[in-house]
Amino acid sequence: MEVRVAKDYLHIRDWLALAQEIVDEGRQAYLATPLSQEAGDSIIMKVGEAAGRLARAGMEPPPGVEWSDAIANRNWVIHQYDEIDRSITWNTLSRAIPAWRTALAPRFAEAEAVLSLRRPE
Repeated sequence: MEVRVAKDYLHIRDWLALAQEIVDEGRQAYLATPLSQEAGDSIIMKVGEAAGRLARAGMEPPPGVEWSDAIANRNWVIHQYDEIDRSITWNTLSRAIPAWRTALAPRFAEAEAVLSLRRPE
């Protein structure tokens, strides 16, 4: 795994962890809190951008992960921001993203190993 690819995987890992914090607060808190909604949008955009980078780098996603879905979500949030349906973004945060955390866990571990080899002792 190339260093730039490893960095993208670890960025995704960290953003998915932040998404989990939003989900842990619950659906009602998400729907009632504009800041949480904006944070969720930001995560969706960033994950989609990183997914696009990984796709362009030729990294095949593991089963249960579709780079194209993340890219489409990113594009929707960026270009149709005035039409965002919060129940859909909630479903992305609460269902798709946790599944990605599980599916991508081996890639995250590999990325950590790649980057740890580059760090001076």
